[in-house]
Amino acid sequence: MSLAAFEELDYSMSPLGELILRRREVLSLDRAEVFEVKLDGEFLMSSLVNDAEIALADYALPLVAQDKMDVMVGGLGLGYTAQAALKNRNVESVIVVEYLQRVISWHQRELVPLGKSLTQDARCQFVHDDFFAVVGSPSTNGEQPSPACPKSTDDITAKLFHAILLDIDHSPQCLLRAGHAEFYTSQGLKRLTDHIHPGGVFALWSADAPEESLMASLRSAFSSVQVLESNFYNPLLDEEDVNYIVTAQRS
Repeated sequence: MSLAAFEELDYSMSPLGELILRRREVLSLDRAEVFEVKLDGEFLMSSLVNDAEIALADYALPLVAQDKMDVMVGGLGLGYTAQAALKNRNVESVIVVEYLQRVISWHQRELVPLGKSLTQDARCQFVHDDFFAVVGSPSTNGEQPSPACPKSTDDITAKLFHAILLDIDHSPQCLLRAGHAEFYTSQGLKRLTDHIHPGGVFALWSADAPEESLMASLRSAFSSVQVLESNFYNPLLDEEDVNYIVTAQRS
């Protein structure tokens, strides 16, 4: 039986508004299959436009000089950043912190292309939590045993990570929730460093070029900060596009 040219795979009202997962065929691209997410009436992400999500891991992880790396990913989405991290042979674990339980369920129910590969990889674990609350909490590393399989904020704060990769807001200037703004300040970023091993890296995806205020806050918290461009062709818009990856390394 052939699949329909357009399907709404899932619908729910989330804490962030109406959440829709859909699959469609793009006739102008030889009926290419695309999975798309809409949130609160706005287009959020597409499986055909994932270059920068992959670059987030590909740019950041080589900066960490470790044979075995523990990675935290803020935001699951369609799973491309987590998958890119897992392709690195030095990665021992990937903890994905996702605010919306429904997004996690898409992968568990294999509604999205990467659902099966991520859920069946023993190194990958999804945690339903608020990333910004997790990294805004004091690290308890050394005060209690670090769990092999974190399941809550307390468990995660008992670990240190070699890399923390963030892809949640459209950019630090365009937030999904106003409460996220505190994270991008000097104080918020300094709290983040408590969860990163010395020599570890924080990397941020942004649709917009980072403003100097963010760069100044990053420099106050990290020893080395750089902005990299991810240039790619966007087949949905039929044009060249660019996103930004900001990396910051702890001394």
